[in-house]
Amino acid sequence: MHKAGFVNIVGNPNVGKSTLMNSLVGERISIITSKAQTTRHRIMGIVNTDDMQIVYSDTPGVLSPNYKLQESMLNFSQSALVDADILLYVTDVVEMPTKNQAFLDRVASQSVPVLLLINKVDLLKDQKDLEHLVEEWHSLLPKAEIIPVSAQYKFNLDYLLKRIQELLPPSPPFFEKDSLTDKPARFFVTEIIREKILQIYDKEIPYAVEVAVEQFKEDEGRIHIMAVIYVERDSQKGIIIGKGGSALKKVGTLARKDIEAFFEKKVYLELYVKVEKDWRNKENKLKSFGYQLD
Repeated sequence: MHKAGFVNIVGNPNVGKSTLMNSLVGERISIITSKAQTTRHRIMGIVNTDDMQIVYSDTPGVLSPNYKLQESMLNFSQSALVDADILLYVTDVVEMPTKNQAFLDRVASQSVPVLLLINKVDLLKDQKDLEHLVEEWHSLLPKAEIIPVSAQYKFNLDYLLKRIQELLPPSPPFFEKDSLTDKPARFFVTEIIREKILQIYDKEIPYAVEVAVEQFKEDEGRIHIMAVIYVERDSQKGIIIGKGGSALKKVGTLARKDIEAFFEKKVYLELYVKVEKDWRNKENKLKSFGYQLD
């Protein structure tokens, strides 16, 4: 009997959803930085065995939207509640359990199995602190199974995987058995470049940036990629480029190394910077970047 299902990962920003996703899939599919709101899309990672297909889905952290981009991010998170076979609600040992009561109420009303993961338990000094957290979460989500984990150190992920496999429904596979993700190659190029921007630049700059791949030509020897970094203001363009182009060159060098590792091929990467004023609130631009709007 073959089993298959959608295992959707939801929760507030910065609790470790992307780290968990990458640990479960065994590939760097979601970008990970210490900054909140790094995941903007819903990203699927597919794990196949002979008799099983698990389709993991990483989603943006749940937040109150301030502009259209964040509305799209919230749509991705809420859609993950609708089509899940198993829901992984991720929290950590730092955040207040009642931080986002409205979304929590929606999770509580789901009929599918909910595994509530208390992440970053490696930060706790005392077992009693964990016991207190488990009690508090049990009162908020009484139907959920609570599993303490550390995604970074892979603590208890073996048990989590065992529970997921037990809860998966009987089903034929949803994707080809050699699939790793539902996203095209270009998507991972944009995510890798965006990850480097998040790591290198401060304050508002990373959140005002979007990346689009204009050209992706692959031959036997290497891949030629031309990508555009969009910003909202001329001043941001200057910061992205840096003195004498030094900052942009650093982004390009770091991104190229990771893209080469991802595709296991030599890469020639060209980066350009363009100003697209207020793109985070422009529906036509957001749609062209692949965001989901009502």
